Amino acid sequence: MNARATAIQVLSRVRATDAYLNVVLDTVLSESPPADPRDAGLITELAYGATRRQLALDYAITRFADRKLDALEDKVLAALRVGAYQIFYTRVPARAAVAETVQALKDVGLVRAAGFVNAILRKLSSLPSQPLPPEGDLVEYLSVRESHPKWLVERWLRQFGRERAEAMLVGNNQTPPVVIRANSAKGTRDALLEQLREAGLEVRPTAVSPVGIVLPPVGRLEDVYGYAEGLWQVQDEAAQLVGVYGDIPETARVLDACAAPGGKACHLAERHEVVATDLHANKLRKIESEAKRLELSARLRAEAHDATQPFPEEWGGFHALLVDAPCSGLGTLRRHPELRYRRKQEDIGRLAVLQRRILENCQEAVPPGGLLVYAVCTSEPQEGQDQVEMFLRSHPEWTAEPPVPHEAVKLPLTQAYLRTLPGPEGWDGFFAARLRKLY
Repeated sequence: MNARATAIQVLSRVRATDAYLNVVLDTVLSESPPADPRDAGLITELAYGATRRQLALDYAITRFADRKLDALEDKVLAALRVGAYQIFYTRVPARAAVAETVQALKDVGLVRAAGFVNAILRKLSSLPSQPLPPEGDLVEYLSVRESHPKWLVERWLRQFGRERAEAMLVGNNQTPPVVIRANSAKGTRDALLEQLREAGLEVRPTAVSPVGIVLPPVGRLEDVYGYAEGLWQVQDEAAQLVGVYGDIPETARVLDACAAPGGKACHLAERHEVVATDLHANKLRKIESEAKRLELSARLRAEAHDATQPFPEEWGGFHALLVDAPCSGLGTLRRHPELRYRRKQEDIGRLAVLQRRILENCQEAVPPGGLLVYAVCTSEPQEGQDQVEMFLRSHPEWTAEPPVPHEAVKLPLTQAYLRTLPGPEGWDGFFAARLRKLY
């Protein structure tokens, strides 16, 4: 099956099952690896590109479709989006984009819809420019141009102002680089940088994280030097900064209360004894396999547990807790572009209630003098700073305490808190608070 046909299959499956795009794409590429590695890159570009630009593509397609897009078969709509994406966002010649996409639709068994798709794509390819709403309605214009729901555009304009909000919207449509974290239990970042360069890779250190490395486009990560040897783990720079900011003393025994998928738990296990818990037992296998690959299994134990419930006494005591709480995920939209169309405004309040329950339970497990690091992968104050400050107001025995400043690391702090935003810095959006129990 050619690359466009595979992209159509991936997008139609994501729409039909509400699955995560990265999970479906990885499954399809591992089950049927393309003969030409370049095809894997094209499939990824078409699937992610068409998802990131979905509202803009649909705005254009709707001008010529004689029926509602929601009523179209999954594969037909996927083909229209894949074709329109090539026309408006790639260097593929328009004629080739139309012909190859129509052929791909036939290849996935929908010959009867080929005429319909061909007619719409040909009309789109003849337009002098991509259709967009008038700029006079800023929310509608940015919503369509950058393919984010209107409620989110309005929210970010109000919270961050036009310049930063627009930078966040644009940043979410960039392809994120692959960033890895050096496994400090096996060596330094500088040593790993040297080894990767000797392996022929043009790598560079991350701008702020002292343990991060940015890889060039590499294809299969499992084939990159150091993967099999457990010398590194994939983790966005902003997520690495949570571990750096936490600055938990080396002798501390740590509980990671919401650990999946395990990046932060493994980061902690490089220096600490860690009990990593998650509500979903099936997610613990991924944490355990990563800990094994990184040779951290002796320090990391994974347990299924609901973080809103008291922790079993037989686990023993902990000096520090990490609460990487379930959240709206709105800081990760460049990695999970489908999430922007699934999230609803009311989800933020619903998740804030759950976060508060988890925080209230976890603070009980921290001894006097101990630390709790609270983190969320979102830019929403309701889930981040507002959540923490409400907690501090009701718990006078707790205080926010930033880490001791380090000359070599200039963390992006807002007051006492870590905050990263999507945008030109190339980060995911994260918030973290470092809290000390005084008595």
